[in-house]
Amino acid sequence: MITLENIAKIYQMGEVRVDALKNVNLTISEGEYVAIMGASGSGKSTLMNILGCLDSASEGRYTLDGIDISSLKDKHLSNIRGKKIGFVFQSFNLLNNLTLLENVEMPMMYAKVPKSERMKRAKELLTKVGLGDRMKHTPNEISGGQKQRVAIARALSNQPSIILADEPTGNLDSKSEKDIMAVFEDLSREGKTIIVVTHEMSVAAHSRRIVRFSDGEIISDIVNIPVAEEVK
Repeated sequence: MITLENIAKIYQMGEVRVDALKNVNLTISEGEYVAIMGASGSGKSTLMNILGCLDSASEGRYTLDGIDISSLKDKHLSNIRGKKIGFVFQSFNLLNNLTLLENVEMPMMYAKVPKSERMKRAKELLTKVGLGDRMKHTPNEISGGQKQRVAIARALSNQPSIILADEPTGNLDSKSEKDIMAVFEDLSREGKTIIVVTHEMSVAAHSRRIVRFSDGEIISDIVNIPVAEEVK
């Protein structure tokens, strides 16, 4: 599904050159659950932005579902993001003046999904993440863990095949973290491709593969036995 070939990202700030990514080669298959790990400044967030078509590589080739992303213009990149990728961010990015139902509907409005279908799908997704009884509430009326579940429902609203999560439990307590990771495990079992960027081993431990970055390069890529399977 995803192939990165000799990807580099270079930032030139005056006379200073910063190599955020260096010669990254990575393949992620459909249905994989992958954790991207590394300290701050390791390049993992830069990689996330490239995978999510939010930024372009300076060098190399990125292929997504057979499409050469490296050659696309902004308009086409926006279409790819809207149809294929769902984003989950650390800061939730919910709109406080809208209900939870309206927040989940929002991406579908931009995708011009008919209103009846939007509402039906949003209700189903909020029920799926355990918030079927909170649809009329606003983000200010729920906990951080619940906000992240709304964000996951919103990420799923346009039925993407890939979920990209950037430090999805960074603002949550340990119980909420477990609840959110359980949602990702369910999505993985359903066949979604999940890529989680994190510096927390407790989060990465739920994945089936851990790719570690340091100074813009992959330093290890290993198969992981998820926490849920270790318990069994």
